Amino acid sequence: MEPLYQQTHKQVHEIQSHMGRLETSDKESLHLVENEIQARIDQIFSSLERLEILSSKEPPNKRQNAKLRVDQLKYDVQHLQTALRNFQHRRYTREQQERQREELLARTFTTNDSDTTIPMDESLQFNSSLQKVHHGMDDLIGGGHSILQGLRAQRMTLKVGFLLGNGAKAICLGLIQQALRRRSWILLTCWGYPTLS
Repeated sequence: MEPLYQQTHKQVHEIQSHMGRLETSDKESLHLVENEIQARIDQIFSSLERLEILSSKEPPNKRQNAKLRVDQLKYDVQHLQTALRNFQHRRYTREQQERQREELLARTFTTNDSDTTIPMDESLQFNSSLQKVHHGMDDLIGGGHSILQGLRAQRMTLKVGFLLGNGAKAICLGLIQQALRRRSWILLTCWGYPTLS
């Protein structure tokens, strides 16, 4: 067991020194170094399985110590395996970011098409509804103003008719009837009579 343990321990230290090569290797040889380290880790795992079997066959007074040494080697190798996977993950992420950066730099951007539309249907409908309401209110106010002016004119007519005699009343009434038939607003002025306000 002791020679296999020493050999496995030596391989663990060699892998630790090879891990430093991962950081300094160029892109072309990086995959080769990773594959070499992974192959050695796999070889150490098979040696550890053999060491576990051999440690259980040790004499009882040495068995506990032998199992502790094998467990320590197993922990070291698992630590190396995790470090290799972390390095591979970082490398993959870095390469993916470089690809995305190159794609962005190589992409040519163009202006938007001339037929680009912005969906504003609801806003346009709301705006046109508000404009219709606004025009409706203007028409309503205009109609009310016309009605008030008509009432003022009628009031003036009645006042003039009351103050004038029957003959003058008849003339003014005739003018009012003609104006209503023509549907036009005629300002009635009776010459010779004072203006009433």
